[in-house]
Amino acid sequence: MPWRETSVMEERLRFVARLLEGEGMSEVCRDFGISRKTGYKIFNRYKDDGLEALTDRSRRPVRYANQLPDPVEAMIVRLKKEKPHWGARKIRELLVKKLAGDVRIPASSTVHAVLDRHGLVRQARKRNRANKAMGTTLSQAVNANDLWCADFKGEFKLGNGRYCYPLTVTDQASRYLLACEAFESTREQAVIEAFRRLFAEHGLPQAIRSDNGLPFASPNGLYNLSKLSVFWLRLGIAIERIKPGHPQQNGRHERMHLTLKKEATRPPERNLLQQQVRFDAFVSEFNGDRPHEAIGMKVPADLYTASLRPYLGLPEIEYPFHDRDIIITNCGRACLYRKKINISTVLAGQKLGLKEVEDGIWIVSFMHYDLGYIDLEQRTLQTIDNPFGTRLSPMS
Repeated sequence: MPWRETSVMEERLRFVARLLEGEGMSEVCRDFGISRKTGYKIFNRYKDDGLEALTDRSRRPVRYANQLPDPVEAMIVRLKKEKPHWGARKIRELLVKKLAGDVRIPASSTVHAVLDRHGLVRQARKRNRANKAMGTTLSQAVNANDLWCADFKGEFKLGNGRYCYPLTVTDQASRYLLACEAFESTREQAVIEAFRRLFAEHGLPQAIRSDNGLPFASPNGLYNLSKLSVFWLRLGIAIERIKPGHPQQNGRHERMHLTLKKEATRPPERNLLQQQVRFDAFVSEFNGDRPHEAIGMKVPADLYTASLRPYLGLPEIEYPFHDRDIIITNCGRACLYRKKINISTVLAGQKLGLKEVEDGIWIVSFMHYDLGYIDLEQRTLQTIDNPFGTRLSPMS
């Protein structure tokens, strides 16, 4: 008994009901034509979150990139209403006949996206708000590890003529300076390793705030993601980004930079090792000796405690409600039915979920974010508006 596409939730309800009635997992999974691994995932989600966990997530983004001219979009909607049982590919063929030679004909995935937005796709349902990335204003930390702030203080030249790039990380609530590390560049992999060490020592914060520059964000990455921000998301850390040109939105961190510049960089040391010794001394004094008016003349070490969320490495990503999953290649491609589709190199090595929403058209997801539609015929990813919004929260 395969899953019926017309009522996936109904099938899941029947599946769970049979288990609750005492039938064995192996027998029920065999009858429904799914693996025991998938069966346990569905049943565990039901036990954790109840009936809501069995609903199918909506695939309807609010608005799509690469908007079509209004008359073309209106024609797509009108043709669908005239032919309610036709899918995007057949609707596109009608467009070819009606618009040939007048305008560029959109890809089938673009037609599907238009139909989806107008509520004309059969699978579309009301989106579960718990699965929707919510754009929020920047948060105000109350407790230690609610929010860390990260930045690269402006580079400066050392005595040997080489440049030093100081990576700084603070806890917003306590003002505790978690790291001040001298780097010879802002290369991403070294910064990822620095954060890995920080997480091992202090645990995981709820969120990290940064600017929009490398390595925290990538102007060329899909939705401005970088490998560093993907690493944070994988660990369940929400991401906040200040508005470009508004450093005051990270004001507490910037004030620390002024003190750092005055007390630990003038004059600079001869080389990176000597400069790091000076940074270490600054961190020790800043956290343990220097009182702060904003925290009642206490020192940050009086208020900061390690996070209760330990760093245990990267958790596995599972997609129990998708048709299949796929690993992005090192060159940033998804390989599906021997066809290669460019996704993004920032997601290289990551597992994405795929769900076929129409013949040859697949929704592609990273964790619980829908990234866009893959059109196998065009071998393209049709992106949607940024699914992450102003705050990139990995919590579902």
